[in-house]
Amino acid sequence: MSGAVDLSAFSMIMCGVLLAVPIIIIVYLKLGIAKKLMISTTRMAVQLVLIGFFLEYLFRYNNWLANIVWFVIMITIAVISVINNSGLKIKHFASPLLLAFLLSNFFVVIYFNLFISRLDFIFDAKYMIAIGGMILGNSLRANVVGLGDFYKSLRKDEQLYLYKLSLGATKYEALLPFAKRSFIAAINPTIATMATMGIVSLPGMMTGQILGGSVPLVAIKYQIAIMVAILTSTFLSIGLSILFTVRFSFYQNGVIKKSIFKSK
Repeated sequence: MSGAVDLSAFSMIMCGVLLAVPIIIIVYLKLGIAKKLMISTTRMAVQLVLIGFFLEYLFRYNNWLANIVWFVIMITIAVISVINNSGLKIKHFASPLLLAFLLSNFFVVIYFNLFISRLDFIFDAKYMIAIGGMILGNSLRANVVGLGDFYKSLRKDEQLYLYKLSLGATKYEALLPFAKRSFIAAINPTIATMATMGIVSLPGMMTGQILGGSVPLVAIKYQIAIMVAILTSTFLSIGLSILFTVRFSFYQNGVIKKSIFKSK
């Protein structure tokens, strides 16, 4: 099978024309987000073009240290995004979340490359950056939901949490119901996606491999493997994120610190 057809300048112009559809709807309904959409689209295009040139060099150079450093940079940016979108302060959560993401994502990516893809060079840029980016992206989305829900629900139902402490529960025993609910909220979208994959939708990795010339069955195997890896990474990252951050979010008497939340 041949690779995907290259998109010409005319093709990209026609892609821009297609963007007129949501813009017309936004203007007609007076949603007030046309400027935001255009800025986001422009940023996406510029960032992808720049990263495309960078990755071409990174893939050609393919140095293990450079690949690891870039993956750490990706993780750092993901951590900052999670904190900013969870209503929490960076200074309280940066270190524990960075550790949680490093442990969970590095473990899954290295395991994938070593035991599933069975690479001779487990730090190969094409696999480490591409596979790692897919796993990290899903961990980011899940942690925005999970971590955000955990601390928001804890702040909202603080009296229930304190009541359990007053009955003799340890901090972790009192926090367990909040953690369970956050796990479910964060993982449900991934489980729902897995349940309908192949019937309702053809996932991005599988589609990309088919367009790139891979045999459909090979693309299917990779898609199954990547979804299991994403699920595992999501569970690990959320669990470690909650576990590591609660050590810095409470006073010795078990009361949550109000200073960890961003001012409204």
